[in-house]
Amino acid sequence: MNTVIITLNGFYSQTIAANIFTDGGTLFMSLILMCLLAALLFIIRGFINVKKSVAIANKSLKLATDFSLLGLVTGFLASILGLISAFDSLEAMGNVDPAVFAGGLKISLLTATFGLFTFVAARIGILVLRMMISNTNSTK
Repeated sequence: MNTVIITLNGFYSQTIAANIFTDGGTLFMSLILMCLLAALLFIIRGFINVKKSVAIANKSLKLATDFSLLGLVTGFLASILGLISAFDSLEAMGNVDPAVFAGGLKISLLTATFGLFTFVAARIGILVLRMMISNTNSTK
């Protein structure tokens, strides 16, 4: 089990973020991160094109929505797979200390938390973009 030492100098230490990323499983955490970056990219593309072409902004909005949902679902898929493997390990070990069980649950929920963060962060941008598109359509 990794020990996390928090030093508050205004922001969290970078080592904490790296530990959480690797503890959650680099494969699924990387996939969720790619979904977050893709959703943000399409939101920015929509903001840039909202005045030029509403069609491109709407397409970017739909793609951002799809990537935000994909990040959310990927997080929960990874969480469920982590829980299944944790329960398999617990079954093989027999009688387990509750602290070990709680640590395993915490690790399995990291991907779900990152997927939820991806969804919420992208949704805020999607809502703002949707309002900008509707304002552009109503002024025409």
